Amino acid sequence: MAAVMSVLRKLVAWALLAIGAAASGQVHPFRFAWLSDTHVGSPTGAEDLEAAVRDINSRSDIAFVVLSGDVTEMGSDAELEQARAILAGLDKPWYIIPGNHDTKWSESGCTSFPRVFGNDRFVFDYGGYRFIGLHQGPVMKMGDGHFAPEDLRWLDSELARLAESAQPLVIVTHYPLDSSIDNWYALIDRIKKYNTQAVLVGHGHRNRALDFEGVPGVMGRSLLRTRDTPSGYTIVEVGPDAMRFFERTPGGPEGPAWHSVPLGARDYSADATAYPRPDFSVNDSYPDVRIRWKVDTGCTIASTPAVWKDYAVVGNAAGTVYGLSLKDGKTRWTFAAGSRVFATPAAADGRVVFGSTDGHIYCLEAAAGTLAWKVPTGAPIVGAATIDRGTVYIGGSDRTFRAIDLRTGSVKWEYKGIGGFIETKPLVYQGKVIFGAWDSSLYALNAKDGSPAWKWSGGRPGVLYSPAACWPVGAKGKVFVVAPDRYMTALDVRTGAAVWRSNRYEVREAVGVSMDGSRVYARTMNDTVVALATAAASPQALWTANCGYGYDIDPSMPVEKDGVVFFGTKNGMVYALDGRTGAVRWKYRVGVTTVHTPVPLDGRSVLVTDSDGRVMVLVERT
Repeated sequence: MAAVMSVLRKLVAWALLAIGAAASGQVHPFRFAWLSDTHVGSPTGAEDLEAAVRDINSRSDIAFVVLSGDVTEMGSDAELEQARAILAGLDKPWYIIPGNHDTKWSESGCTSFPRVFGNDRFVFDYGGYRFIGLHQGPVMKMGDGHFAPEDLRWLDSELARLAESAQPLVIVTHYPLDSSIDNWYALIDRIKKYNTQAVLVGHGHRNRALDFEGVPGVMGRSLLRTRDTPSGYTIVEVGPDAMRFFERTPGGPEGPAWHSVPLGARDYSADATAYPRPDFSVNDSYPDVRIRWKVDTGCTIASTPAVWKDYAVVGNAAGTVYGLSLKDGKTRWTFAAGSRVFATPAAADGRVVFGSTDGHIYCLEAAAGTLAWKVPTGAPIVGAATIDRGTVYIGGSDRTFRAIDLRTGSVKWEYKGIGGFIETKPLVYQGKVIFGAWDSSLYALNAKDGSPAWKWSGGRPGVLYSPAACWPVGAKGKVFVVAPDRYMTALDVRTGAAVWRSNRYEVREAVGVSMDGSRVYARTMNDTVVALATAAASPQALWTANCGYGYDIDPSMPVEKDGVVFFGTKNGMVYALDGRTGAVRWKYRVGVTTVHTPVPLDGRSVLVTDSDGRVMVLVERT
């Protein structure tokens, strides 16, 4: 009876809302254009979007336009500005969110999208419906989509503003609300409390009817043409009884409705959870491992912390940098940068250095959090810092690599011949500073004066295959890198010549080295970690370990301390392996999302951060 009364109340509220919408002049039916995966920057992206804009402008029946992510190919400022210039030609209101292509390879640390488009979320009412759009990254990392804590707080505030809980709601996001988002349930559980009519998603590049635990879902095609199909977008018609979906070819025909979602009062209270929620039972298998302390900063963290004596230092999406006690996690100090801090800091000689998307490189006193100096760059900094012998080495999105005096903040030298932005942590090895960039190249500069020593490329065309996200390591006169082309490469540090290259192991962007330099570690994309001999002239495996983490492309580097190798995964797992044998010592799930490169404190304790904005120390009891 209670369920019946709930539905009746929603039907009455629905009717009242419809009457109000009619009285305000917004009546059913109405139509809107839905574009997705425009990928401006790809070979036909701009041309296809221009054709769609012309086509939409030629139609008098389109009320507004929604774009559900992957607006650009790589999220560069130039691509975003080009997309904005094309969309400015629309003579109808339009609403837009980013997708993973706009956030993963963002030279601005995802700050240019809201700057260019005014926001990276939207909310508006039309025809009695409320439309809410938000994205799920992932931010600056390969991995699953993730609803950020700051975005969920925003969503909660918008849902709380609904005039009536029965107001029909349409959600727009980029990824489907399934396991492709690590915390998909955070959105589903919220919207099932409301009269959600449909969830519109992109990402899959094809028309598809979906179901998200009883909530109707619809995937829209990519705007892009293919070899076999013309460019196209979706017309959505909202009638009194159904939401219908039509495919439209710009300048060509509109096909018949390929899908229809019935409209009406929704009651999801009886719907079961179709997808299993995260399982933390693995932790029961390792009772000697526990979280010593945990701090929730409340905003996305996209970097690894730095450690100086008994301080841990890390920044987040709010631009707040925290100095935390390694003993108990208590906040010793905070520092406010001008914008997001997604760059991994470095600490040495009582100071900590990091870049910010506000275009500055900062140096703080590690014990007090006070500013020692800052260097303006004119562009966001998302690259990690390395400190070696009193010099800071760091690259920026201004395509410039700098060496800065740690004591004074004076720039010792700059190298400007870089074709893409830099996010990696530079390696300083045998007099050279080595780093990759999103231009397909690995650079080696002479550390003393910044003069070029050599430059290497894997040879596969396309910047998405750049050795740019891994942190290169050095041993036995070689530099080791892995890249999205799935090759592992050993280079002669003197010349940059390839000693060997191998795609035997399906690696991607995670590589590390043993403390004694005898082993190089690489994480594969499926379950396995491999250790190879650094001294060998060909790829010689010392051991392989099936860790059972599944498919994983999180660039969490394997880091060794006291003979134990630590790494994180995209779904909140932290692993500890024996460096000599690969045997799993323990694994522990700290959350559901990406764990960044860990910082081992010793062989039994490790400092980690995750994309949910949390900092914690895991310890194995003796």
